[in-house]
Amino acid sequence: MDLPVMPPVLPMLAKSVAKIPPGMQYEAKWDGFRAIVHRDGDEIQLGSRTGKPLTRYFPELVSALKENLPDRCVVDGEIVIVHGGRLDFDRLTERIHPAKSRVDLLASTTPASFVAFDLLALGDRSLLDAPLTDRRSALCSALSTTRPPVHLAPATTDPALAQQWFEQFEGAGLDGVVAKPLDLPYRPDARLMFKIKHERTADVVVAGFRFHKSGPIVGSLLLGLHDDRGALQHVGVCAAFPMKRRAELVGELAPLRMEDVSNHPWAAWAEESAHESARLPGAQSRWTGKKDLSWVPLRPERVCEVAYDHMEGDRFRHTAQFRRWRPDRTPESCTYAQLDEVVGYDLAAVLGAGPAAV
Repeated sequence: MDLPVMPPVLPMLAKSVAKIPPGMQYEAKWDGFRAIVHRDGDEIQLGSRTGKPLTRYFPELVSALKENLPDRCVVDGEIVIVHGGRLDFDRLTERIHPAKSRVDLLASTTPASFVAFDLLALGDRSLLDAPLTDRRSALCSALSTTRPPVHLAPATTDPALAQQWFEQFEGAGLDGVVAKPLDLPYRPDARLMFKIKHERTADVVVAGFRFHKSGPIVGSLLLGLHDDRGALQHVGVCAAFPMKRRAELVGELAPLRMEDVSNHPWAAWAEESAHESARLPGAQSRWTGKKDLSWVPLRPERVCEVAYDHMEGDRFRHTAQFRRWRPDRTPESCTYAQLDEVVGYDLAAVLGAGPAAV
């Protein structure tokens, strides 16, 4: 492979802001695997957000990218899986599997798509120093005839349309809106773009915690909600605390620690078969590898309010943010019924929203 921008390349990133800023290019925020595609003739490399190779996990995309991308290019985009008219992140994570036979089966039964939203190189020319407007124009020209499963991400410079996308596209499983300054060059691993994500709050049961990797202080709180059967399901964690606060939490939670976990709602977490019928903490994943996922069980008596962006099935898609303790709420009142129901929106309508407005 011999390209003007060689792998690995770490993608340019975005920092969170509360509102959609004016005077920029706006795109949907895709909820998938960020990927930089390098193509040099028959050679295709898919690089992850951390620079690690993804190519072997998505063999169906290799052939699709050869059919749809210019012979020599570097493209920034997102690998997604569509199921039931919306993005499905859980099915996407299943693709990271060590067995080729399993990968090949999933490539056939749950094929992935690639959504392109930036162009880093074309032919012998690097576009890293070109402004976004030039890169977007070149991307639209290069992908003018692209066909599924490769898509050109819709973009607009109209903030009113961006706000409409922000409100509607969540129903298709998207994550918010990204705003990009029009004169912005491409700077790998720099947070120079802006992301606007949905934020909601929920009252949840604190049923355990994990120690921080640095020592005997709280690393994260384990959160639960009661389902319609009354069972407490593990829905995620909140973890962003100052170091001083992490130490204080150990003492605050000490009276709730359980020596005998047999009566804890998640007592079966160590049994692999139990994770098939209930959402429990501590399940090993292909992402965490050998990371210590052991946790300290607490009597599920304390309630806190957390902020979250959206749900993935019956859990928080991302780490929740601690807001406050809720001594006025009972654990039994913390149910899924309090969560907002997002109005459905067909992903096909998102991808048909128009290729460019720059």
